[in-house]
Amino acid sequence: MTQPATVETTREMPKEASASVIAQHAATLKALPFSDTRDFDDAARGFLGTVENAKITSPQGRVVWSLEPYGFLSAEQAPPTVDPSLWRQSRLNMHHGLFEVVPGVYQVRGLDIANMTLIEGDSGVIVVDTLTSIEGARAAMELYFQHRGKRPVAAVIFTHTHTDHWGGARGVLDDATLAGGKVPVIAPNLFMEHAVSENIIAGPAMLRRAQYQFGPFLAKGVRGQVDCGLGKTMAAGAVALVRPTDLIIATGDRRTIDGVEFEFQMAPNSEAPAEMHFFIPRYKLLNLAENCTHNFHNLLPFRGADVRDALAWSKYLGEALQMWGGKADAMCGQHHWPVWGQERIDTMIRQQRDLYKFAHDQTIRLMNHGLTAAEIAETIRLPVSLEGAWHGRGYYGHIRHNVKAIYQKYLGWYDANPVNLDPLPPVESGKKYVEYMGGADAILSRARADFAKGEFRFVAQAVSHLVFAEPDNQAARAMLADAFEQLGYASESSTWRNAYLFGAQELRQGMPKTPPRSSMPRETLAALRTEQLWDVLGVRLNGPKAEGQRIVLNWNFTDTGETFILNLENCALTYVAGAQAADADASFTLARGVLDEVIAKLTTFPEAVSTGKIKAAGNPARLGELMLLMDEFPRMFEIVEPKRTVVS
Repeated sequence: MTQPATVETTREMPKEASASVIAQHAATLKALPFSDTRDFDDAARGFLGTVENAKITSPQGRVVWSLEPYGFLSAEQAPPTVDPSLWRQSRLNMHHGLFEVVPGVYQVRGLDIANMTLIEGDSGVIVVDTLTSIEGARAAMELYFQHRGKRPVAAVIFTHTHTDHWGGARGVLDDATLAGGKVPVIAPNLFMEHAVSENIIAGPAMLRRAQYQFGPFLAKGVRGQVDCGLGKTMAAGAVALVRPTDLIIATGDRRTIDGVEFEFQMAPNSEAPAEMHFFIPRYKLLNLAENCTHNFHNLLPFRGADVRDALAWSKYLGEALQMWGGKADAMCGQHHWPVWGQERIDTMIRQQRDLYKFAHDQTIRLMNHGLTAAEIAETIRLPVSLEGAWHGRGYYGHIRHNVKAIYQKYLGWYDANPVNLDPLPPVESGKKYVEYMGGADAILSRARADFAKGEFRFVAQAVSHLVFAEPDNQAARAMLADAFEQLGYASESSTWRNAYLFGAQELRQGMPKTPPRSSMPRETLAALRTEQLWDVLGVRLNGPKAEGQRIVLNWNFTDTGETFILNLENCALTYVAGAQAADADASFTLARGVLDEVIAKLTTFPEAVSTGKIKAAGNPARLGELMLLMDEFPRMFEIVEPKRTVVS
């Protein structure tokens, strides 16, 4: 890999909103029902107390969460640089603290992007979702105990597999409680498989892309990051996975936990690959996890994921309505604020059900008329009844990119036009576009005229070609950044805003300086099956470097009883479980936990061999040769400009 010279950047500050963006915001104010303030009443209802500024620190004094930087959201009127609808959602997401949903059920909101729900049983408290970080979960529990008295944790429930719902479990369950094994940890079927694998294989790329989705490196402010739609931002802090002890397998399964009966509904391949809902008759409480929140959710996050099934999602909401319609007095989810009253609850579920069904069916209808994903996004319009429902607005997902996800799920990336079958990559095509359009000066002249007319989308498309052709052209970088910025100011979707504004920032200032990627936590490694570890190793293999190499290694894990053949051949790393090769280059006998320690960089392979933790036979140097063929993935890589490192 070669490293060319670094492109010069500027420290240009964010600019004002343009006249066309301000006009768009004025139209939004007229089009949407801003006089409906019930959400503000609901978000404040039942407030018992909070932590000042929702500030949470680690034992080392590092701030892992705080809403203090969002103080600018105290203003009721949206500034010209923020869509008024997004401003409204951003202000609603500022409510933080402990809230009573109904007597006996409480939520901690605003101490994380997600919620913790606390359900009081006969003698203790059942904790539903444990937030992202251990520090955040501890702070949430302390706040609950402060207002409701100290109670033992009777059970922990994970509604689904995303980290912001289980990462803080060790802040709820201490070492002694875990060691005792008497507190059930309940989760949907296949929780472990998806919780540990969904972001592991493609994790490095996903984490970089998530910076564009959530905007963690943007300044908080009216010209920067204001919200994430689901909540304010992603929490920092320590994360650890606790393995469930009880899995909910099927819709209709019931559990009585500390005297409280739960009725469960399975909802796989909806917002998460493993997700579930529940109803509690004692409290007439319905919890639909993350499938019925106060925004249109993502069908394909910008960070990347498997495309979510909009049709199944809609059917699960319909099934929930059949099971529990007219029975719930309160509905709370694991993001946002609750809804009260049977009629309002059922109406919200119906509208959310129909939102996902409409997006699915109309995408497929237009697709079957021959429209491409981009054409569908330009054509589709929500019906008036859904357009005016605040909880259906696209603050996190958005109809314009959700329809593209649906198209991808059914037809993939290719729109069947052969011109898009094998196009030139960005740098090469950028150079040809610049040549065809008459050079940099001609492009910039036309771009400035279109920018003045508010045609920011095409300005961004055209000038992006120039940036990829001439990455050190400061006028091009500045024009593209300005176009991105105006698109961000105009966006109702928080994820669109963050992506545009972060793109503008990187064009002006370069990529943020970040520390090297940390090792995967040992707790996460321990949760991975050994097969998954080999899969992770396989995607790190540099194929060109491995040309002509053949390495065969036997592995024997003494604590799990597993055996494997790890085989490098034809530039691919494969494995066979339950076998040993007679012609192996080397054989290793060790506890699986020792392998976790090596990968987590708590020890090295030679150290483990020298201390007797690993027994080796044959030529153990062959393992070292294999590891020299592995890539280390960068934490950062260019997105809005050409790659500076040549990857082969």
